[in-house]
Amino acid sequence: MAETFYKRVGGEGFFADLVDTFYSVVEGDPVLRPMYPENLDESRRHLTLFLVQYWGGPRTYQAERGHPRLRMRHAPFAVTAEARDHWLAAMATALAAVRERLDEADYLELRDYLASAAGQLRNV
Repeated sequence: MAETFYKRVGGEGFFADLVDTFYSVVEGDPVLRPMYPENLDESRRHLTLFLVQYWGGPRTYQAERGHPRLRMRHAPFAVTAEARDHWLAAMATALAAVRERLDEADYLELRDYLASAAGQLRNV
């Protein structure tokens, strides 16, 4: 059986670090911050669990929250081109913070997935 992306990058700790850095940028972003609740703890946890599951780790996200249904979960928010771009910039900062932990192929796969997902969630 092939090793999963999740295992290759070091498991949940990698994704927790990525998400923590991402949300540290979100906290100061004037476009993104209003889209999130005051307390970001659950948002951090949900994104971490989603990424862990998506990349081959435990299926805790689905067990707790059901099918991801990303478009539906983001529908209440105006995900404009500007919001998408701010999200991608925040995630680029987060990726840069964990870059040394990824080989080139894994970095490109993760970067491309995140860009594609952000584009698909745009709804305005």
